[in-house]
Amino acid sequence: MKKSLVLFSFLSIIALSSKAQEYKNAVGIRLGPNSPAISPGFTVKHFLNETNAVEGIIGLSNGIGVCALYEWYHPIESVEHLHWFVGAGAYTAFRTNTNYIVNSGDGGAVTVKSNNNFVGAAGIVGLDYKFDQLPLSISVDWKPELNIISAVGFEGSGVGVSARFTF
Repeated sequence: MKKSLVLFSFLSIIALSSKAQEYKNAVGIRLGPNSPAISPGFTVKHFLNETNAVEGIIGLSNGIGVCALYEWYHPIESVEHLHWFVGAGAYTAFRTNTNYIVNSGDGGAVTVKSNNNFVGAAGIVGLDYKFDQLPLSISVDWKPELNIISAVGFEGSGVGVSARFTF
């Protein structure tokens, strides 16, 4: 009886694991909004268990931004390999803005560079799809940010798209 209970428990854990998130780690590229255009970035994701993951994002646009997120994953039962997720975290960004000011006197332009550093909170909500026969996942997400240091305010951003190699 005791051996049967241990065997049943072991098989139950294996069965539950097979319905869990379909990969443990992933690295890839992310295209997301960053004024004034779509900016490239890199993303790394690691699942702590079947429903919780941590993600790091490095964005490149007029400087560099780094974001760390904790995410909760939920399967969409009607579509195999598709999960929706929500998460929260923090970010920091170091940007250099270049402004061209036209001098009305002689018609020439003056270049003015300014450095802006931002720190704040970030949220994320999106969909993640893992291809069945390929080591590839794609996701679409919305990642709003709340600037806390240097220019306090909300940035609604737009939609980002990621493609990751899974392993």
